[in-house]
Amino acid sequence: IDMIAKAFPRVRARQVRAVLAELPELRNSGLGRLAARGELDMVLDLVEGLDGLPRHLAMHPCGVIISDASLLDRTPVEPSGAGYPMSSFDKDDVEHLGLLKLDVLGVRMQSALAYAVDEVARIDGERIDLDAIPRDDDRAFALVQSTRTLGCFQIESPGQRELIGKFAPETFHDLIVDISLFRPGPISSDMITPFLAARHGWREPSYLHDDLRPILAETYGVVVFHEQVLRIIATMTGCSLAEADETRRSMKSPDVRAEIQAWFVPTARHRGYDDATVDAVWEVLEGFASFGFCKAHAAAFALPTYQSAWFKAHHPAAFLAGVLTHDPGMYPKRLILDDARNFGITILGLDVNVSDDCYRVERVSSGFGIRLSLLDVSGMSTEYVDRIVAHRPYADLPDFQHRVGLPLALTEKLIRAGAFDEVYGLRRTPVPRGAAGITHRDLLLQAADLARGSRRSVRTQAQLELRGAIEQLSFDSLEPVNSLAVTESAQTLAQAPASTGLPEMTDAERVEAELQILGLDVTRHIVDFHAELLDRLAVTRSRDLLGCRTRATVLVAGTVIMNQTPPVRSGRRVIFTTLDDATGPVDIAFFDDVQHAYATTVLTADMLLVRGITRRTGPRGISIRATACWDLDEVQSAWRDGGLAGVRALIGDDRDDDRSDHRGVAHNGAVRHPYLLPGSG
Repeated sequence: IDMIAKAFPRVRARQVRAVLAELPELRNSGLGRLAARGELDMVLDLVEGLDGLPRHLAMHPCGVIISDASLLDRTPVEPSGAGYPMSSFDKDDVEHLGLLKLDVLGVRMQSALAYAVDEVARIDGERIDLDAIPRDDDRAFALVQSTRTLGCFQIESPGQRELIGKFAPETFHDLIVDISLFRPGPISSDMITPFLAARHGWREPSYLHDDLRPILAETYGVVVFHEQVLRIIATMTGCSLAEADETRRSMKSPDVRAEIQAWFVPTARHRGYDDATVDAVWEVLEGFASFGFCKAHAAAFALPTYQSAWFKAHHPAAFLAGVLTHDPGMYPKRLILDDARNFGITILGLDVNVSDDCYRVERVSSGFGIRLSLLDVSGMSTEYVDRIVAHRPYADLPDFQHRVGLPLALTEKLIRAGAFDEVYGLRRTPVPRGAAGITHRDLLLQAADLARGSRRSVRTQAQLELRGAIEQLSFDSLEPVNSLAVTESAQTLAQAPASTGLPEMTDAERVEAELQILGLDVTRHIVDFHAELLDRLAVTRSRDLLGCRTRATVLVAGTVIMNQTPPVRSGRRVIFTTLDDATGPVDIAFFDDVQHAYATTVLTADMLLVRGITRRTGPRGISIRATACWDLDEVQSAWRDGGLAGVRALIGDDRDDDRSDHRGVAHNGAVRHPYLLPGSG
């Protein structure tokens, strides 16, 4: 049952059979074959029967009801799962009852920005007042226009990066419009295309009617804000703005929408508007419905959007440290870490004597670095981190373990992730031996010896305490063997690790350990291990995509960061995939015509090689329409077994061999990263 549940995307229960038949990754799987033989009929019948039933009672994540002291006389109250007093009324019912409901949103970007302000003050001694920064900063808008906005509030998604690449915002008002355009209403009504065409002077704005020109002038004739909808309805029907707002809110219901149309059309005609104008306006209003933004809401969102862009433009290390610490965005940390590298920021590994429970900015010879957080270690608790920070500095591993007393499994993770590299002089590149020829494997052996010695010491101390309690009146009667045992245990703790001659971890092993323990490739980017293969195939990197002409056929490759299947205007499923190739994100669209052959690979592989056709989306925007893809690990295996000929046999690539020189360098071995699950991130 768990396997079946995890195999499906998020769909309505009544759609399970249709989805099972339509989605190729399900239809072609073992699940699809079971369904085709009728072996899932009973469970699917049960699932469909559950459609629409409440699963459990939950508290609205940000809804607050406000009233006077008589509130408890107006609503039944029960405790929520977390113990808060919760109204038993539905979130919509409370409004029908006339109670005031506020949605109080928590925005983690605020925490990230506050953290960045503190980091700048700590490092540079400068206290930034974000509310006082100018809102026309050239560097901030240059960053936005460059589309290098990973981590920035509201404008980091693939769709938004494409939009700002086309839009090229120049003012704070432009950010308000951008955020409002990237909503279901404007997208479903295809308002973005005419807006951009009019903004860039490619066509004249269309205002539908001269009466609407003052309302739509700020958005080049396109309905973007709720306020514009209200003014249009009020202008064309003569109703008040309050009535217009009730009308707008009611349009989310298809049944009520028909009633509104039956009122709006004849009323507007009666006021002198011709049929063509009325029909055109109604089509816009119907498409916009209730899915847009009010301008005040968009302006409130645009403020942290601009502040985050300003901070990234002026203090990228502090800003990205805040993003990594508070995790406010949509991407996994490893992509933000890679973005930091591309901004010239050094990534500083774990260090038991320096790392904290957050990401810290440090000055380095090349400028600034970001130090990894101890909390990134899987299984690490804040209690353990507090203990590590409280007792440092540490001279060596025995000193650390004696004073901190971590479980062996956590100590081993710290060793493998490089937290003792500075202590023992184990530099990251190239792979070395430390002082006296010590390796990571030697440290792992010593950690195990220390754990055994610690357990022996605890048993011996317990025996001493018991014997002392029995013979309180004769301390001299304790047998010397017990004192000797304690002394030997203490000596074991103080011994330096001996070099065993075991080989040091390879680069591939260290990166694999980092991915398993931290979920991050710190020492080297995982794509680097495939560099020779990608060079031989003339794979285009993210940083070079803007130089490609439109409709060019390219190969791209990288780690799968994200898979999304948002609703689109056509109603057909599109898989939007983001890859990370160490130079930036690569955004790819898999349309339904290729999903039958490649959807399973897209949704299950950790790394992909993709063939696709470029599509220019503006001066700074480019995306790829995929035509084929392969699991990069399988391509790497074909490369090891059969060279370039083996790869071409797998992917059907018949391009000439002279695009790049074959350097004949032996490959170091591919690294897998099992922490990435299909659709994760």
